[in-house]
Amino acid sequence: MTRTANINGTGLFYVMGPSGSGKDSLLRALHDRLGPDDRVVVAHRYITRDADANEASVPLSAGEFARRAELGCLALHWRSHGLHYGIGLEIEQWMARGLKVIVNGSREYLPHAVARYPALCAVHVRVKPEVLAARLRQRGRESEDAIARRLARATEAFAVPAQCRLVEIDNSGALADSAEAFARLVGVAPASA
Repeated sequence: MTRTANINGTGLFYVMGPSGSGKDSLLRALHDRLGPDDRVVVAHRYITRDADANEASVPLSAGEFARRAELGCLALHWRSHGLHYGIGLEIEQWMARGLKVIVNGSREYLPHAVARYPALCAVHVRVKPEVLAARLRQRGRESEDAIARRLARATEAFAVPAQCRLVEIDNSGALADSAEAFARLVGVAPASA
């Protein structure tokens, strides 16, 4: 029997936060604890750079990304830091089957995502500035100037539509603690002791 659901966003969790806040680690920790009966899917992102081994991403050339966007293959897509990011239209099939879908989004794109999926739950992953600075440096992807810009941007306010449910998760401490809070939010059973 196939479960059906309205694909207006019910069951969609839109994870966002500054670069270095640990979104990919949080998503990986949740994915690792999913059991065969958990009706939760962590969607991959399409991105116009090589995928990092720590993220659920599929690399595409800029041309292929534009082609897929034009063909309507992307449910959500945005540009940030000179790159294109997208979430495939397949998430709508998953939600229609009654699955909970988790996507790695962008704070700036949130109003567009809510316009398409009004019932989504926005999950803002935040982290203390000193922890964020250390994580950005440890990644080794950017110069000190770029890190300084990212740190400044991390504290900027972002638009949250009035009807949007927003949940904050502090990922400054142990990943196990924030992963547990996230798992509870999406309805995944607690980790076994």
